[in-house]
Amino acid sequence: MLTTIKTAYTDTRAADLAWALGREPLPALAVLDLQLDDVKVQLRLLGASHQVLLEEESGSCSETVACMPGSSTPLPLGVAKRIGDWEYEFAAHVETLSRGSFAGRAQELLALVAEHPYGLAGTFPGAPHAFTAMLAQRECGQVRWRTWHAYPQEGRLVATRTRVGVRAVAAL
Repeated sequence: MLTTIKTAYTDTRAADLAWALGREPLPALAVLDLQLDDVKVQLRLLGASHQVLLEEESGSCSETVACMPGSSTPLPLGVAKRIGDWEYEFAAHVETLSRGSFAGRAQELLALVAEHPYGLAGTFPGAPHAFTAMLAQRECGQVRWRTWHAYPQEGRLVATRTRVGVRAVAAL
């Protein structure tokens, strides 16, 4: 699903993104509710940032990547944590692209997400190639999502990958 976010693009920087687990739902500009087998997933666009809420019988999880004033956790390159019975893995990568490469990559990613049944992307009015995009899937007992945060004024694209899976219990 592709939507135009009904707010002006605020000139933020990729370096301002922070990461957090367990935050309460933040006000969203666009939401996509998904049912992936027995897991409820909510993809939430928060402007130039995202929040994913995951809920299952065994628990819940929320991931936020946003410009959060007062946050003490900058965007990490990688995280591996145990959340209840789940194994959580997060990775982030920042790409710096030329203006022409950036425009082409932006079009490619927006087309991918817009056509995907479990995808949500938001563009900003009057700011070509400024977007946030998210794509979720369930595979082999795990929920995975990818996100892209575009900062065309810097030529930077922040990509994240997350995997949440139930921890295997050792047989006695």
